[in-house]
Amino acid sequence: MSLTYREIKQQYTALQQTYDYMLAQRAEVTAFAQAQSVTFIGCGSSYCLSESAAFSFRLRTGLPSSALAGGDLMLNPERYRALLAGTLLIAPSRSGSTSEIVEAVRLIQQASPIPVLALSCVTNSPLSQQADFSLELPWAFDHSVCQTRTVTNLYTANLLLAAFLSNDEAVIADIQTAIQQGEAFMTRVEQDIRTTADFAWTNAVVLADGELYGLASEGAIALTEIAKVQANSHHLLDVRHGPMVTIGPDTLVIAAITGDGTEHQNNLMRDIKQRGATIIAFADRAELISTEHVDLAVISDNPLDVAAQGIPFMFIPQIVALTSAERQGMNPDQPDGLVAWVKL
Repeated sequence: MSLTYREIKQQYTALQQTYDYMLAQRAEVTAFAQAQSVTFIGCGSSYCLSESAAFSFRLRTGLPSSALAGGDLMLNPERYRALLAGTLLIAPSRSGSTSEIVEAVRLIQQASPIPVLALSCVTNSPLSQQADFSLELPWAFDHSVCQTRTVTNLYTANLLLAAFLSNDEAVIADIQTAIQQGEAFMTRVEQDIRTTADFAWTNAVVLADGELYGLASEGAIALTEIAKVQANSHHLLDVRHGPMVTIGPDTLVIAAITGDGTEHQNNLMRDIKQRGATIIAFADRAELISTEHVDLAVISDNPLDVAAQGIPFMFIPQIVALTSAERQGMNPDQPDGLVAWVKL
């Protein structure tokens, strides 16, 4: 059993610890996180999570929120100075040691200090030492190169921050529901996902909208890193606007079917299926998916807020990637040319 697989399977145990920890910090972090705007920074997986988090903050708190790539901010701090004025800078990070993030924060603080909230999976990291407020989730740290449980834990922590600032008790409750049903969900769906993904596909497309789009991008990264395949992410209906030409019999599509407009989403699944692709579709209710147009419908155990659906959704690209790596005889713990975090 690979380390990557063990960490995937341990993510819900870690998620419960993260949930309890974040709720214990709720009053203190809410008092700290008062700002005119919020800016998230990250690299790779953390940037994808930052995109989802910024969307959640815009949607739920009404605050102007954006996501910046850490390397871009490090190289161009003056270009973004006006954007950062009066903002709260939130930096989600597995290691708290990624060079671009640490250096970007230093450069910004050096010229015009702004409040920084670090959210990392290491205690007393360089990023935590730079921050004004630090949240640390060491139980969520991935020791494998590719991030899995770290992703779902940082995503959940970011979503809880948005829920705290907007007093959204419903999404807080749905996060707890998603965590409580997680072990049973993994047990129920894993073999079906493996069976559906166990063929010689060479191209993957991950589709999701809204707060889940950043997770779709992260799913594509996981597929690329772990399975060493070409993988891309798109908003659902946007795939018709050009990327459809890349979809064919060698393509595996993972799609999150959410919210209103499911007729259009299912029509898209029909059209993708007609191009020969294999489709795994996820929803929180069975009636949202037209099963005749997909190869596998993965349904969560309870209806959930769209953002909370991201917690079970991430399991799909993770297991798909692992299945492909195993089929190809690749070691998912040692992806070629990658390190756990970048040090420039």
